[in-house]
Amino acid sequence: MVASEARKTVYYKRARFVTHLPVERLYTASHQWIAQEEAGLWRIGFTKFATRMLGDLVEFGFQVEVGDRVEIGQTIGWIEGFKALSDLFSVASGEFAGGNPELEADVTLIDSDPYGRGWLYRVRGEPEPGGVDVHGYVGILDGTIDEMRRKQSEAGKEKEAGKEEEDE
Repeated sequence: MVASEARKTVYYKRARFVTHLPVERLYTASHQWIAQEEAGLWRIGFTKFATRMLGDLVEFGFQVEVGDRVEIGQTIGWIEGFKALSDLFSVASGEFAGGNPELEADVTLIDSDPYGRGWLYRVRGEPEPGGVDVHGYVGILDGTIDEMRRKQSEAGKEKEAGKEEEDE
């Protein structure tokens, strides 16, 4: 995509999370996006929601080599943020076509430009069949954020109940 080309996005806001989601991508329940670069070649990256959950990124790496066969759900690497260390799972099957060379010099691109220069890797093959369009991903985000808020609320109620017991 040319840098000057205007991107069509959907504005999303829920609770304290705000982002602009590119329309022309597929999204996964694991909060990755998939964009077709050419017939059979897919570029993959984290959504802004995923980068927020990881926190400031420290480093990442792949445990597969260019040309290796990868399958959907296969661990292909890892990513470390201040909040979490996480395995990186493939959301496409086929031939691993390599990681983003720009990230070797600046891993913060994953967070600062997740839908542009911060993409993670490419696969020549087929994307995850469960990928959804931007409107489907909005539904996934709504469900994920609502569940997080529900758990936060329950934890707050438990903490409050524990405090009341101590006061008695």
